[in-house]
Amino acid sequence: MIFAGEALDPGRLRAWYERHADNAPTLVNMYGITETTVHVTHLALERGHADEPYGSPIGTPLADLRGYVLDEWLRPVPSGLAGELYVAGPGLARGYISRPGLTAGRFVADPFGVPGTRMYRSGDLVRRRADGTLEFLGRADDQVKVRGFRIELGEIESALVRHPAVAQAAGVVREDHPGDQRLAAYVVPAGERRVTGEQLREFAAQWLPTHMVPGAIVTLDALPLTVNGKLDRRALPAPELRDLSEGRAPRTPREAVLCGLFAEILGSPAVSIDDDFFALGGHSLLATRLVGRVRAELGVDLPIRAVFEASSVHRLVRRLDEARPPRPVLRRRELPDRMPLSYAQRRLWFLSRMEGPSATYNMPLVLRLSGAVDVTAMRAALRDVAQRHETLRTVFGDHDGEPYQELRPACAIDLPVIDVAETELIAALEGEVRSGFDLSAELPLRARLFALPGRGHVLTLVLHHIAADGWSVAVLGQDLATAYAARRAGRVPSWPAHVRYADYATWQRELLGDPEDQDSEIAAQTAYWADALAGIPKSLRLPTDRPRPAVASHRGASFTFDIDAATHRALGELALSHRVTPFMVVQAALAALLTRLGAGTDIPLGIPIAGRGDGALNDAVGCFVNTLVLRTDTSDNPTFTQLLDRVKETSLAAYAHQDVPFEHLVEQLNPARSLASHPLFQVMLAFQNNPTGRFDLTGLTVKRHHLDAGVAKFDLSFAFRERHEGEPEGILGAVEYATDLFDRGTVERIVAQLLRFLGAVIADPGTPIGHVEVMTPDETHTVLQRWNDTTHPDPVPSLPEAFSRQAARTPERTAVTQGEVALSYAELDARVNRLARFLVDRGAGPERFVAVLLPRSPELIVAVLAVARSGAAFVPIDLDQPAERVAFTTRDSAAVFGLTTVGTARDVPLPPDVPWIALDDEDTCAAVAGYDGTALPTVPPQRTPAYAIYTSGSTGRPKGVVVEHRSLAG
Repeated sequence: MIFAGEALDPGRLRAWYERHADNAPTLVNMYGITETTVHVTHLALERGHADEPYGSPIGTPLADLRGYVLDEWLRPVPSGLAGELYVAGPGLARGYISRPGLTAGRFVADPFGVPGTRMYRSGDLVRRRADGTLEFLGRADDQVKVRGFRIELGEIESALVRHPAVAQAAGVVREDHPGDQRLAAYVVPAGERRVTGEQLREFAAQWLPTHMVPGAIVTLDALPLTVNGKLDRRALPAPELRDLSEGRAPRTPREAVLCGLFAEILGSPAVSIDDDFFALGGHSLLATRLVGRVRAELGVDLPIRAVFEASSVHRLVRRLDEARPPRPVLRRRELPDRMPLSYAQRRLWFLSRMEGPSATYNMPLVLRLSGAVDVTAMRAALRDVAQRHETLRTVFGDHDGEPYQELRPACAIDLPVIDVAETELIAALEGEVRSGFDLSAELPLRARLFALPGRGHVLTLVLHHIAADGWSVAVLGQDLATAYAARRAGRVPSWPAHVRYADYATWQRELLGDPEDQDSEIAAQTAYWADALAGIPKSLRLPTDRPRPAVASHRGASFTFDIDAATHRALGELALSHRVTPFMVVQAALAALLTRLGAGTDIPLGIPIAGRGDGALNDAVGCFVNTLVLRTDTSDNPTFTQLLDRVKETSLAAYAHQDVPFEHLVEQLNPARSLASHPLFQVMLAFQNNPTGRFDLTGLTVKRHHLDAGVAKFDLSFAFRERHEGEPEGILGAVEYATDLFDRGTVERIVAQLLRFLGAVIADPGTPIGHVEVMTPDETHTVLQRWNDTTHPDPVPSLPEAFSRQAARTPERTAVTQGEVALSYAELDARVNRLARFLVDRGAGPERFVAVLLPRSPELIVAVLAVARSGAAFVPIDLDQPAERVAFTTRDSAAVFGLTTVGTARDVPLPPDVPWIALDDEDTCAAVAGYDGTALPTVPPQRTPAYAIYTSGSTGRPKGVVVEHRSLAG
């Protein structure tokens, strides 16, 4: 038996087994620390341990020790997650001699042991595997933070030693220039084989997120050690300056083009070939734009998946040769007299024709202006903008049911000035934004300038979605500012030429091809979606306050909320470490929460996508946005990490098929249509990374005023916008909800649960989604305790007690009649009491059962009440039941005896294993008559069985259901 050191060295272990290939002795890895009398854990090593993918396995604690894996608040962490190792048990040392301060800091109270016991804080990071063994990751003080990211140096070292040419590795953070922290790694080769630092960087990138890949990797003959045999970090040589620079410059023309495109899309002054697109702030929308710019500049059509899988220039350039041929070029072209609609416009046109003018698809812009407004210049500027963006001056006619675009002159845009008092302003604004459009006759832009007392004005621009989308707001703001400045200066604004919306609508059909052609792009993408959305739920089961109406009114409300900067930063770190986007993290969290709220495990979410993959559309106003349906599978209670993997795969596949218009998809898939809910999905999720609209109007101070339009297109619509000022500054959230279904309080509670869920999985992504607490402790207490409080008195009396009270109140009133027989309450009470005493003497009492097989008669009433008065429980048996069922019931209930009549015993075969008493038998009647007719001195104790009734047994063996007495007595 050979004992290894405290941390397994895979390179040395491989070498050991190579030297002892035929007859290797048993090798044991024993992790130990002096403070626990040397050894803590042990593990018998096998050959496979040399290829461990992560840290160093150290086994399980010795018999006299306990090993806790705790977080910084001394809470146990789940299996698979990193924490600090604390050791407790009889083998723990007493402390440090003459070092009370150090002893107190390291030997701390054991919250899991008996009072007075202690545990030792080892300072080592470990995690517990599913089989219970511990895995050594490195020192807790080796956890560093570089450029805002928390990094475990031990994970970097573990990734490097996976390479067969590396025997040992050490990761460090160097600051060779003040304020410039950089990751570096040092490796010792295994044998004669040598690999370059760049090869090792690429190897490490297979296992590590980009921000954890060292900027420089230096090969040494041996790692420098202290006299105690520990790594001497101060003796590590400084890498060459070029290895720790901002990154490598482009080496080929293609790399140079990609670096320029990265910088352009990300808004960075310069990008190296090693910089990661997502680490520099990239997201799904920017990745789509990057693909479009690559298409325009290099003539190749990259799939968006390539950007996620190869997110730096030097890796992405290799994918160019695998790319598809370029798409048709979007350019100005000859247009027919009747210009076609885009697919998105066709759906909005159809909805407008079906529903009539409504505010459902209104896009209101309300701007409060301070300063002297030049009304003439403002009116002319609006017309200039409408002249440039033809979609703003378009009405929609139809010819034989086929819609077309019809342009109106820009002078059709007007800007009336309306005097309004401050107290009447909100009502006036609401009237504007909640008024619909007749698209066949009205332009899709309505402008009003409200003049307030003094010099204040409010400009309202209400657009119909058929003419604009969210991205268009920024373009509109920029162009209106340019035109207003020019008109105030007495000149006409000039803009570079750009493609028209009708050019786009024509190009869209050219790109997608004929849906009837099975080789067309639209047919291929539609086939993908038909498969991806097969069997999709008709509608989600949401925690609504009211049932869904037969026809949705589309009335809605909204409110905003904030996610703080710390959570924002942590969300970004989680996204980067799992090579997903923050949007994907939020999508996974929302889908998981909806599952927890009862929506099932198949969660379809509607996702708006900008639809501006071609750079020619960046400066255009129009409805380019498309909608994707991202279906999230939350079944089998996955960990949040596993769910992120599912979401990533689904999202990347969807992005690769994002061109097929949602409107066409609905037509082709033909889901069950309903005026009550939106087809294919009812919950929308948007991560608004498109440019925000700024209206910098010369001579005016402009403040955007957000006004609730009072509409809801979907049941719930969540929107998030990240705020960045160099560092993550938080996320602004908003939710729009259908008031047909939800009250504000319910939606606020859902939002609070989403934020709580998001915080929990960011802190611990290894947690199964079913284990995350979505309720606050107070809510849990309300549900489990406050709403289930059984300590108050129970006002319901037991059956015999209720009957006795009634008999005492109305002794002469008739209680039972049948034919000529009539019994008063006093007579019935006397009969019940005599029979009860008779039954008690024959074994009836609490926790015992008596079968009652009697026809409907006064005797049945007497028998049931008498059994209850005796304290026993009655088991009613139907006379029409077969003999097998009667036998099963009496046997299963363990009835002490049964009550019947002579005639019944003659007609129904009675089970012989139960004594039967015929109540109309002469001897029985005489015996009962001999008992006292007054009540028994006690009533049945509370919570004892009152009766047992059997289920029908339609799904299998009948089950006896026991009902207990509820009584103030006992």
